[in-house]
Amino acid sequence: MGRLTETFGRLKEKKDKALVSYLMVGYPDYETSLKAFRAVLKNGTDILEIGFPFSDPVADGPTIQVAHEVALRNGIRFKDVLELSRTLREEFPDKPFLLMTYYNPIFKIGLEKFCRLSKESGIDGFIVPDLPPEESGELKSVMKNFGLSFVPLASPTSTKKRLELICESADEMVYFVSVTGTTGAREKLPYERIREKVELYKSVCDKPVVVGFGVSKGEHAKRIGEFSEGVVVGSALVKLAGSKRISEIEELVRELKEALKS
Repeated sequence: MGRLTETFGRLKEKKDKALVSYLMVGYPDYETSLKAFRAVLKNGTDILEIGFPFSDPVADGPTIQVAHEVALRNGIRFKDVLELSRTLREEFPDKPFLLMTYYNPIFKIGLEKFCRLSKESGIDGFIVPDLPPEESGELKSVMKNFGLSFVPLASPTSTKKRLELICESADEMVYFVSVTGTTGAREKLPYERIREKVELYKSVCDKPVVVGFGVSKGEHAKRIGEFSEGVVVGSALVKLAGSKRISEIEELVRELKEALKS
């Protein structure tokens, strides 16, 4: 059983929901990003999403696009992502770490090498937003050899048939995109529409589902936690990290986690 499955099992026993926190390695600089990652992990994050900077992040909105650009300008490469993961793994041995990356870096580095180095550095699985389930077979087979978990994305436009395919491709969890478009904090979310789509997903799949894109405050987390296994928060945290507001990151994570408790 992997760390993801263990985490969801533990949360279910307590009737709590998962807080998945995303940050970018090297934004606004490496040391500050490491402080931000530590801050989210110490203050209630259940699952960590580690952002790997890429030059063409098609799924990301303006806030995270800037983070990609700045991290790349800072010279952040795969070795730095691995170093950060290794450092955090020593400090937080039980927390699941998911690497959020696009497919191009995996392909360029080589599937076997990418998976091996990720596993050795404490990564538990990958989220690859530009890799659809029907094209994920080759990567998944290599990931399986290293005990890595593939986390596919579902969206508001996913049909029942497609949700079945997404479920089949998922190892331990599915990431449900709350709205069409790119990442980014939003004031309001269409709760009932999201609920309907998540309920459709649950009618064909029993793997845990977390909801992201737009979630930025306790109210969002509380409402979405009523019908999912957790939420993903990214842009709101990345924005605070970019301004080096570590104490505000700590406050936001505590607020979000409190909203997800039973």
